[in-house]
Amino acid sequence: MTTTLAIDKLQVSIYKDPVIMGHGAADFVEEKLKEAIHRKGFANLILATGTSQFPFLEALKERDIDWKKITVFHLDEYKDICDRHPASFRKYLKDRILDAVSPKEIYFLNGDAENIEKEMSRYTSALKEHEIDIACIGIGENGHIAFNDPPVADFDDPKLVKLVTLDDDCRNQQLGEGWFPTLADVPEQALTLTIPAIMACKAISCVVPDERKAKAVYDTLYNVIGTDCPASILRTHPNVRLFLDQGSAIRIDH
Repeated sequence: MTTTLAIDKLQVSIYKDPVIMGHGAADFVEEKLKEAIHRKGFANLILATGTSQFPFLEALKERDIDWKKITVFHLDEYKDICDRHPASFRKYLKDRILDAVSPKEIYFLNGDAENIEKEMSRYTSALKEHEIDIACIGIGENGHIAFNDPPVADFDDPKLVKLVTLDDDCRNQQLGEGWFPTLADVPEQALTLTIPAIMACKAISCVVPDERKAKAVYDTLYNVIGTDCPASILRTHPNVRLFLDQGSAIRIDH
């Protein structure tokens, strides 16, 4: 049984476990992609990474989606990590979904580009040329969306893509999820889509399982909307669904 509630403009769905949650999110994303394809003949999609996205991406691969009509972007990438590194988000997406579904086109954010400013400019131009029909994102343990950690999050950021310094909570999360052997190996900087870039998307699917995210989920839903919890801005978007499991929803009165 699914529990649903609304906080401001944000629609929240709470599922029994991460697998069922992943299928719920995949249904929502499939619907938005098919609506866009029916309306204009193609769709533009942003995908997220991290362990929180595993059940969703597995479910999305099973959906009857015409991937040859879909252009894919992603949220972020570590600076100075190549696409063969085990923690690379480009590698993650290729291994977990993109190689299997073969989209029409993929725009990767290259964190190891020789000229980072030029790379950010290239990606910014590509985003401006492609109105995003749906962004698939998560929420970090520190409340970030993409790599917009509290110290660098800006709801009025003039940029669509920027280079950021990761805060300690964010780097410790990457270590805790097993992407790096030691904290010293976790990069200190990353390229990320900004909050305005995410909020400009026509729809947003936000998948957040696991009890370790419970505080961030609570802050997103009930704290003052502000950069202390960057994800709180999602409450102002007209078409966002937040997908939770019992662990991440444990602090919510439902």
